[in-house]
Amino acid sequence: MEREAIGIGATIEEAQQAACRQLGMETHEVEFEVLQMPEKKKFGLFGGAPAKVRAYISITPASAAADYLREILEKMGAQGVQINIEEVEGGAVLNLSGDNIGFIIGHRGETLDALQYLTGLVANHVDNSYYRITINTGNYREKRKKTLESLARKMAIKAVKTGRNSSLEPMNPYERRIIHTTVQKVNGAISWSEGEDMGRHVVIGPDPKVKQSFRPRREGGRPRNNNFRSRSQSQDGTKGEAAAGAGTQPRPEIKKNAAAYEKIVPGIPAQPKPVQEKKPVKDESPVSPLYGKIEPKKGE
Repeated sequence: MEREAIGIGATIEEAQQAACRQLGMETHEVEFEVLQMPEKKKFGLFGGAPAKVRAYISITPASAAADYLREILEKMGAQGVQINIEEVEGGAVLNLSGDNIGFIIGHRGETLDALQYLTGLVANHVDNSYYRITINTGNYREKRKKTLESLARKMAIKAVKTGRNSSLEPMNPYERRIIHTTVQKVNGAISWSEGEDMGRHVVIGPDPKVKQSFRPRREGGRPRNNNFRSRSQSQDGTKGEAAAGAGTQPRPEIKKNAAAYEKIVPGIPAQPKPVQEKKPVKDESPVSPLYGKIEPKKGE
């Protein structure tokens, strides 16, 4: 596909400049074809003709995408952005460079993805065939790819250990492919996509075809540890003599601390003295009956 313009001028140079102004390009960016050489008037009165030049440029999907992207960035307020076209198999990568262009990325690359989608539509209309356009700035795509691979690996290992599914945030098709490719490398884990349109996301879970080694947890708490032993029990399961009498005698350091505390606060012992139980007083007085002895009188 080509774009062309016809320029007319008194000389060849003037005709070329006129054609370039119509295309909005510089003279070194286009090719020229001379259609008519200038002719001078005879005797200064008769005849004569101006120069006529055809300027044209070959439009490729990559160049059309770059021109469209440059126009959009200027309207967004990004001035002086350099666009470097890197041809790859089946498409091209447009690398952006400049000052204060971080806003082009947007939240998690949403703005960059939107520009990439629109630019790809323009590129596909050039030859009416699929041409993949990727827009990158500051190596954002490489950094994002490493982040997604690390996340996919972590969630896949978690799914294998716990046997539970994990849903990730909504992603575009390119990022979902990165997740699926990484999960395939983890044995015992699978991934699939759910949702529609902007809410489509990836779910990572255990592979039902692979025998899992995880143990389901009990509801309401941590898994039971059968190796737990009481501190008061020895390894053979019996209580030691030291454990049985551990609370009867204080440790030496406790006595030392108590003595130091009593020096700081005189008159107030650190530990209260044990209260001695009072023994019941034994009543040694003879027990007298409630009533005296009644003897019958003689003769009665």
